[in-house]
Amino acid sequence: MINSSLPKAPLRICALASFFFLAGCSLKQDMAQQPKNRPLSPSDFFTDGRSARPLVENTVPRGSLVLEELTVPKDSNAFPLPLTMELLNRGENRYKIFCSPCHGLQGDGNGMIAMRGMKHPPSYHQDRLRQVPNGYIYDVITNGFGAMFGYSAQVAPGDRWAIVAYLRALQLSRNAKISDIPPDVRDKVLHPPAQKKPETHAEGATGGKTE
Repeated sequence: MINSSLPKAPLRICALASFFFLAGCSLKQDMAQQPKNRPLSPSDFFTDGRSARPLVENTVPRGSLVLEELTVPKDSNAFPLPLTMELLNRGENRYKIFCSPCHGLQGDGNGMIAMRGMKHPPSYHQDRLRQVPNGYIYDVITNGFGAMFGYSAQVAPGDRWAIVAYLRALQLSRNAKISDIPPDVRDKVLHPPAQKKPETHAEGATGGKTE
């Protein structure tokens, strides 16, 4: 029996708290057990039998237009951006930040991470990677390949193409032919101007050669 001499207010408060606690537990279980579909589970409600619904027609996801404009097939050698020195400089900057730790500054696979025990990536200067299309390199940067994870979250689509351009410049730096150089520059390479011989201390002091 409950002692009637005890204050009634605390008992009412305890009873009310218990009621809300039990009601909350019941509501939580009802929410957990309510009818629902798990991701990619089948459904009899829709005619195609899928619970996951496609996007409404003509819906444009955020950022998709830029991505579609700059995406080419993996086997395509197209380059969707104007090739400028500004783009190459941007590619060099992004390459040094995101790529050189593994691939090395010269693209030979001897980056600082690889030199400290990680798997060495292949050199960009081997025949296979010199011959792959531009779309292949862009896809690897985007989605990753082998031990390399994708950089779609870190590198914007335009910067990925800037890196592709810089990689091609790196490859060309080791495999360029003299015929690839513009004629006006080619003459300077083949026939560099004669270097003026610096004067010796004795010649500068006496105005002539010492005997």
